[in-house]
Amino acid sequence: MGKQGGFLQYDRCDMPKRPVDERVKDFRAVQLDNSPEELRDQAARCMDCGIPFCHDGCPLGNTIPDWNDLAYRDRWHEALARLHSTNNFPEFTSWVCPAPCESACVLGINEDAVTIKQIEWELVRRGWENNWIEAVQPARKSGRSVAIVGSGPAGLSAAQQLCRAGHRVVVFEKADRIGGLLRYGIPDFKLEKWIIDRRLQQMVEEGVEFRTGVHVGVDVSAQGLEEEYDALLLCCGSEVPRDLPIEGRELNGVHFAMDYLSQQNKRSYGDAIAEADTILAEGKRVVVIGGGDTGADCVGTAHRQSAIEITSLELLERPSPGRDADSPWPLHPRRGGTSSSYEEGGRREYGVLSKRFSGTGGRLQRLHAVRVKFGEPDENGRRAMQEIPGSEFDLPVDLVFLAMGFVNPVHEGLLKELDVKLDARGNVAADTKGYATSKPGVFAAGDVRRGQSLVVWAMAEGREAASAIDRFLRGDKGRRPV
Repeated sequence: MGKQGGFLQYDRCDMPKRPVDERVKDFRAVQLDNSPEELRDQAARCMDCGIPFCHDGCPLGNTIPDWNDLAYRDRWHEALARLHSTNNFPEFTSWVCPAPCESACVLGINEDAVTIKQIEWELVRRGWENNWIEAVQPARKSGRSVAIVGSGPAGLSAAQQLCRAGHRVVVFEKADRIGGLLRYGIPDFKLEKWIIDRRLQQMVEEGVEFRTGVHVGVDVSAQGLEEEYDALLLCCGSEVPRDLPIEGRELNGVHFAMDYLSQQNKRSYGDAIAEADTILAEGKRVVVIGGGDTGADCVGTAHRQSAIEITSLELLERPSPGRDADSPWPLHPRRGGTSSSYEEGGRREYGVLSKRFSGTGGRLQRLHAVRVKFGEPDENGRRAMQEIPGSEFDLPVDLVFLAMGFVNPVHEGLLKELDVKLDARGNVAADTKGYATSKPGVFAAGDVRRGQSLVVWAMAEGREAASAIDRFLRGDKGRRPV
């Protein structure tokens, strides 16, 4: 695969970024493209490693060495076809996926891994530029219909697969635009939204029907969809954010991160935001609690809104720059400081437990915290947290964004009406073979089933659920008359 000995001849070349002082002035994409020559050299670094662990590292099972080899040989059209065979939307993953495939790259054991994401982006970029990507029509119509609730990465992947299989597919989205987390959860500087719109147009041409502003379980009943469609797929995500129930939580100025991020994305569209609901960091001191992708997105957004001070607080201790004992190769390691947002300024504090908020007149003014440390793992791998005596401190703050993840999907409305079984974590119970819920004809995929996870996992589950639904619709068991 690639050039024999290419990994010895060429060093890894990461995707370039716009200068910090330029990019913080707008919400356009941070990353720039590599040159075609650079990317061909990067593809040449892919080794004939015998067992391509990158296949296993990628939830989609992308055949990465195959299209790397084709890219190195300038057979880009064939490489794109190979990529599309496992990935409906490689432009999404090449921009926002944290690349577990690169963590599993065999070259990454003792060298820098192959730049898989950059090559993936170049493949799909060339595909659109050369009109290689076109609407795919099914060979025949099945006469069956599927309703999909939620238009995030899981719902979109499932919709395209089911439509191409010949089924009628209708996607219901409660928001005013299609895209779910991709549309309103990820800032434009990480994923410009014309990238989504281009794919949506392809899906419309293929026959997928989108209905926005329809909240299933509120505007329309789930029972009505069950009666109208042959199958129902739940892809409504994990939307209940993890809260921080400490003293002062009710003060004006403490917000969930997603409320902040989605509002800025709407603002970028030119949508009007009611003054009473406006959340802006301009001229304010900002604290972000949580250091994952959502926390980093809040940091980057606050920079672009001209916050005067930004502090990111993380409960866990500072991770090692490389791998630690908990994530040996080929597992995806937990690393700190990997987001471009942290390159743009601000301060990061690790091992900090927020204790309370305080303020006057109902307005947030200070955050009170203490530093913590973690002991050695017990027999179950758990590490006890201890507060460090005398380490208490406080920060002046105007805005706090809670970016501590999500606990489970919303139960009220849709899920309660369907009365589907939930697992111990409050997610919809369904296995990874049939993706079927406890309700016949109702399926679940993505975060609503597995809990908060990566975009690439949502897309993989959407594809697998589509395959399961196709088998269900074409089989005799549970089949409804045409």
